[in-house]
Amino acid sequence: MILVLWDIDRTLVYTGDIDRRVYRETFTSVVGRPPTALPARGTGVTMPLAVRELLRVNRVPEKSVETLADRIVAELPDRLAGHRKLLATEGIIMPGAMDALAAVQQAEHLIPTVVTGNLRGSAETKLSELGLIGYLDTDIGGYASDDPHRPALVRIAQDRAATKHGAQFNRDNTVIVGDSLEDVRTGLEGGAKVIAVASGTTTERQLRAAGAEHVLPDLTSTAALLSLIDQVVSAS
Repeated sequence: MILVLWDIDRTLVYTGDIDRRVYRETFTSVVGRPPTALPARGTGVTMPLAVRELLRVNRVPEKSVETLADRIVAELPDRLAGHRKLLATEGIIMPGAMDALAAVQQAEHLIPTVVTGNLRGSAETKLSELGLIGYLDTDIGGYASDDPHRPALVRIAQDRAATKHGAQFNRDNTVIVGDSLEDVRTGLEGGAKVIAVASGTTTERQLRAAGAEHVLPDLTSTAALLSLIDQVVSAS
């Protein structure tokens, strides 16, 4: 069996400025003033780390950062859930993503879940509103709510999958599919083969320079993706 760890944002879905709107609203609610700067787009950094950077660039006193960050992180999933209709109408499924998810789910030797910089509640809201959650076993995923250090999420997902399926998962039979430099780092440091997808803000050249041996332009060729998953595992 092969564990397939999907990234979400800009790999499977694109939600435009909705995340940034949620950051702005939650910051304003917790800090008491609107932010003048927001997290960078498409970096793949986990939400807890993005929140801490958000507080610092908006000149929140360092002594207050951790307390306020915890409050913001706790509020983010519910705040996003309040924009379900916006996600459903303005969110976009990335080209080829639904067919790719369906093909991976249907392959008997592949186990699809997620490893994401989103908090679990936020991840499930996005996937649910865009009709993708049924293709994934989200119970065995790794989320920023488990650990803000993204490479650690690979081991978390592997352990959860091992408990459920009675098999061991490691670098030799785990593949991460994602679009950002953080996805590449997560696989290399966390213990998974990497299939990068140049569908986000990071170019193929940048992804390869970061250590991705395999880069797809997008997910529109399901056959190419399935072949590559088997190829990177058989090369172990």
